[in-house]
Amino acid sequence: MNATVAAVSELVSAVQKDGRPVVRVRCADYGHEWVVDCDVYPVDELYVAPRTAGPYVFGTAQEAKEFVDTSLLALQTLGCDVS
Repeated sequence: MNATVAAVSELVSAVQKDGRPVVRVRCADYGHEWVVDCDVYPVDELYVAPRTAGPYVFGTAQEAKEFVDTSLLALQTLGCDVS
């Protein structure tokens, strides 16, 4: 469990498609809950500020990690590069 907590608490993932940002995911530990939020960049508009998605609140690090992992897998399936 400690490895999960460390991995999730330090998570910031950037997702790109064709070299342009698509989503930036952040996860934070607030002691009693885990909060994931995202900046979502419009694909059709080059210089538009990102929209915020979330916050998504989870009771455990494992729940937050599963949410993020599943989201990133879906974006990879859609052809995005995840780092």
